[in-house]
Order: sequence, then structure tokens, then C-alpha cells
Amino acid sequence: MSKNFRHHEGQPLIVEFFWECWSVLTELAPWFLLGAAIAGLLHGLLPADFIRRKLRGRWGVVKAVLIGVPLPLCSCGVVPAGIGLRRDGASRGSAVGFLTSTPQTGIDSILVSATFLGLPFAIFKVFSAAIMGFVGGWLTDWLDPEEQAETTGRAVDRGPAMSVFELARGMLSHGIEIIDSVRYWLLFGVAISAAISTVVPPQWLASLQGLGVFGSSLMALAISIPLYVCATASVPIGAALVTAGFPTGATLVFLMAGPATNVATVGSIYREFGSRTLVIYLSTIVIGSLVLAQVFEWLIAADSTSMPDAPHLEHLSWLSHLSAGAMAMILFLFMARDLRRRIFTTAIDHSASTATFSIGGMHCQACVTRLENSVLQVQGVLSANIQLKSSSATVAGEFDPREVIDAIQSAGYTVADDS
Repeated sequence: MSKNFRHHEGQPLIVEFFWECWSVLTELAPWFLLGAAIAGLLHGLLPADFIRRKLRGRWGVVKAVLIGVPLPLCSCGVVPAGIGLRRDGASRGSAVGFLTSTPQTGIDSILVSATFLGLPFAIFKVFSAAIMGFVGGWLTDWLDPEEQAETTGRAVDRGPAMSVFELARGMLSHGIEIIDSVRYWLLFGVAISAAISTVVPPQWLASLQGLGVFGSSLMALAISIPLYVCATASVPIGAALVTAGFPTGATLVFLMAGPATNVATVGSIYREFGSRTLVIYLSTIVIGSLVLAQVFEWLIAADSTSMPDAPHLEHLSWLSHLSAGAMAMILFLFMARDLRRRIFTTAIDHSASTATFSIGGMHCQACVTRLENSVLQVQGVLSANIQLKSSSATVAGEFDPREVIDAIQSAGYTVADDS
């Protein structure tokens, strides 16, 4: 971020760091909240079975990518969604195209990218995600064809028509869940961006230009592939890198490969699709991001991709400050809820009846949060201890097990058995 964000030069380093954090949040929050709101609208207005229909063949890949590009899902959320598409009838290629393109973009990520890195960068990033999704999906269907679709093909039932109030509540709940699923990574992205601006000498990152775009891109790949990076929360990090002298094309690689890959995602794709599809998936991301970084540098001159000038903190609009305050309050409430749940679970009367359910489809911490929120809504449930490692849910209270199973399935997961 720009050094202009610092409230006063010469202040203690920790004070400058917190001013940088607030400055990053004031730019990110309005667009992130808007993206979450649009995501809620899409969730409420899109037909329940639309995303699961006709996602087979060459055009099925195209549809899956076009559906996935605007969805604000990072790799933690896109894995269960992509695997769900596969199990509900989508072809292997359509699922891979969705998994490749969706975590790189999203309405919130696009808006934040345009704010921090400029509109040309944001447009090219969307174009790159779509191209990589098309190529990855088509290559999967070609090189790893399926003899017979192993999918349930179950129909989606909306149940009785919802009232306007219920629809609006569902949209709001979904938008809040988007923020909830990436809350810690959002804080991580803000903190890293502020730390880079506060601590890292600009001349050190500028010296990496000597590696050239390709060398810097390889370095970005080595960092981003094993690390989980959220598409939206990573944009401030990329902006700070560009401001400090890191090549813009290499930053594009970081923002493409980072959200689409991490250790958990790679393991999940291997378990669900096999080694051949995994190799196609990773090769598409690695080769595609390197090639597209070169194309970006060739097509768009460096002076036309410079970031918008960052205003001084005292001149930021009231809306930016209000949005940042709202975002900070939301994140604080999420963390307070997590702490309260931990304390409550520890202190709960262990004489209450419990039941353990074996869960299928969990792949990350966001899955844990989503499932816990769903189970805790069941009448009579006092606590829900969701374990990612053992893929289990231990529920305590006086409840109907059938209602808990329904809650688990409505959240998008399966119950292998219960006791």
C-alpha cells in the first residue's frame, strides 16, 4: 500500500502498522460487502437446480465456467461445490472447469481488484480465469474421459414456495456466510499487506525486477501453490507487492495460482477425481498462469496498469470508513461467537445425550463452520463439535437425529452413518 496511508511518519512501527491495516480495510470493505450482497441475490434468485443441469460435454464446461467466474467462492468453498456438481451429474471436465476458474475470481474479488490494481488488471484477471477453466475442463474430458457417469443425479426440491421475507432472509444469511467462511483469511490478507507496506524495504522487492517477469512468476508460483490464499483477501497483498516494485505480471500469477491451489485442495481433487485429473488441473494452472502473465505484460503497458493513487487517510470518504467499521464489527462478532462456542462446548453438561455422525464431503475449515451453523439451528441441539480430521460431528442435547441429518444434508454434505 502507499506510504501516504500512514497517519504520521516517525510514529512507532506498531502504530504505523495499525494505521496501514485500517487503510487497507477502508478500501477493501465497501467492495467486499457489495460482493457479498450480490452473492446473496444470486443465491436467492437463481433456480435451485440451475447449477446442476446440463453440465456435460464441451458446452457443459463453458456453462460451468461462466457460472463459476462471478461466484465469490475461494478454494475452501469451491471444493465441496465442485465435488457436489460432479456427484449430482456434472461431467468430470465441467467440475474441473468450475474448480479451476471459480476460486480465482468472484464479484467481490473483481471489484476489489479494480480498486486496488486498476480496471485493466481486473478485466484481464477475469479473462484469464475463464480461459484456464475452459482449457482445464476440455483437457480433462479429452485426456481423462469417463466411461460412465458415477453420479446420483438427484433432483433438487425447493419445497413450498418461500415468502419474500424468507427469500430475503436466505439471501442475507448466504451473504453473511460468505464473509464468515473467509473471515480469518481476510484478516490475514489485511495484516500481510499492512506488514509489507510498513516493514519491507521497497528497494528489496524492486530488486526482484532483475529476475524478469518469468523469473518473478516462478517465484510467485513456488510461494502460492502450497499456500491457501483467498481471491479477495489476497488482492491487498498483491497491491502492496506491486507498489513496492514486484512485477505486475508476476503478481497476476500469485493472484491466479494462489486461490486455485493449496495442499487441502490438491488432496481433495486427488481423492475425488484421481491422479490423472489432478495432473491436468495443476498443469493447467501452472502453465496457464505463466503464459498469461507474459501475455499481460505484452498487451498492457506497465504505465497503464499502475494502481490508482491512494488517498490520504483523512480524505477517505465517509462511506469507506463506515464500511470498514461495519466489516470490523462483523469480524469481531464472528470471533466472539467462536470463542463463546468453545467455552460453551467445554462447560456443557456431559450428561446430555450425544450422537456422533460420520460426515462426507468436508474438505476445509469453512466446511466445518458451515456445517456447525446448520446443525446448531436444529431444535434441542446444545452443541455441535465438528471434526475435520475424522469427518465427524458429535452433537449434544435433546434433539431428533433425523432433523440433524436433514440439517447436515441441507448444508450440502452427506451422512454415511449415525449412532
